[in-house]
Amino acid sequence: MFTKAFRVKSNTVIKGSDRRKLRADVSAAFPSLSADQLGELVPNKEELNIVKIYAHKGDAVTLYVLQKSPIFFQLEKQLYPTVYTLWRYADILPAFTTWPQVVQKLIGGADLMLPGVVVSSTGLPDVHQGDCCAISVVSNRAPVAVGTAALSSSEMISSAMKGKGVNCTLTLILNPFTEQMDSLLFQCFLHALKIKVKKSELPLLTSTFLRKHMAACCPKGKHLDIKKSSFKKLSKFLQCMQKEHSLVRVKELSKGVDSIVEVDWKNPELCSFCIPEDWEPPEEAVEGDGSSELPYQPPVITPLYGVTSRLEPLFQDAHRKKGAVLQASEVRTIITDYVKRNDLVLESNKSYVSINPVLCDCLLEKSEYQDVELLKWEDLLSRVLSRMQACHQLLFPGQVPVVRKGQVEPIDINVASRGSNKKVTIIKNLEGFGMDPVVVAETLQHRVQASYVLHDIPGAKDRQLVQIQGNQVQHVGKLLLEQYQIPRKYIQGLDKAPKLGKKK
Repeated sequence: MFTKAFRVKSNTVIKGSDRRKLRADVSAAFPSLSADQLGELVPNKEELNIVKIYAHKGDAVTLYVLQKSPIFFQLEKQLYPTVYTLWRYADILPAFTTWPQVVQKLIGGADLMLPGVVVSSTGLPDVHQGDCCAISVVSNRAPVAVGTAALSSSEMISSAMKGKGVNCTLTLILNPFTEQMDSLLFQCFLHALKIKVKKSELPLLTSTFLRKHMAACCPKGKHLDIKKSSFKKLSKFLQCMQKEHSLVRVKELSKGVDSIVEVDWKNPELCSFCIPEDWEPPEEAVEGDGSSELPYQPPVITPLYGVTSRLEPLFQDAHRKKGAVLQASEVRTIITDYVKRNDLVLESNKSYVSINPVLCDCLLEKSEYQDVELLKWEDLLSRVLSRMQACHQLLFPGQVPVVRKGQVEPIDINVASRGSNKKVTIIKNLEGFGMDPVVVAETLQHRVQASYVLHDIPGAKDRQLVQIQGNQVQHVGKLLLEQYQIPRKYIQGLDKAPKLGKKK
């Protein structure tokens, strides 16, 4: 619980008289606790211990431990709840909110300074100097520290929110990854509303708001990832911004597509938000037909071949074990070296290679063992490649190459019927080529003036399909081939476009 080492002086079971005194002290210190809550925290019969310790600075601290969980501690005759107690009863103390980055400072032993306090729409909590209070992070009510107010609320305001705010007594040791992402989301959300969104843009697609505005407000070196936050989905985050912070109003204007329809520009949290000093505006990029901030560049796709257990003897001398991945040119070089090193080139006709026992086991079928003694170079190399594990490499500009097993999964375009005479176009596997389904869907929506919906693909993690009204195969093909520069061989379903000149 404490950030530095401490020494235990004693650990004893609480006496009946001490239990009653503790219950009375807790009731007096935290009057908002109901009788039932008080009974849960200081029960009559359950195991409750008094642990006396010396903190790293020599302070004598008394811990009250219920079933091995610390619930209260006493320092210099003042009773404090632990953060674990506050997780269950968050309202028993006034709470100040800060950013997760500040929590790292608190863990190191720092006090909470007023410039690090996030002022909510309801203002600061009402405290007097010396009052016990809690500290939590934005978008998460679970406290991470306990301390005493260094100033009263009115003194904090009159000091222009400068100086010390809370003397920290106890800080929870944790690694708040989700809290950090929650904080980053909230910061970028306020930042985007403050400088990016204009009233004339409303209603604004929530997907566009995240991708185009919030992402542009992300500090350098950081990356917004909803799935690494406590919200997991953009819709839940915006629901929180609407219900708990009253910053925006979100509405489903078309099926499955949410839009921000209203912003409270006078919200105190928005008005008091200051642009981070280290933020640098991203370079402006030329927009291409509808949508992304940076021009899309297709990946360079390279076929690769993995060494299998059957072929491993052929690659041993080249120190390539099972699972090693090679380009076709590397395979050709290794096999050529093997043949020449073992004097397998036929002297009378150097277009042929003699089959030795290793080549026989690796490349021939059982029915060929007795009959095939020679193979042409082309046949030999073809057999090697066909018996290797198919793989491929995707190289996106400015990124580390990605190697995947199997053949390249093409973008799949299909046309399905909905209802009596309605058709929809379905597009899958855009993510495999580094494309955002939302961006593609919005671009198509602007081109063909048809509505779209996104659906999660069952059994495929982080994959979505785009469904757009009508047979739009021709427009999809033109978008993928001309704007995104995807090679035709990696797109299947282009033949499903409606035939021109024929009416049905």
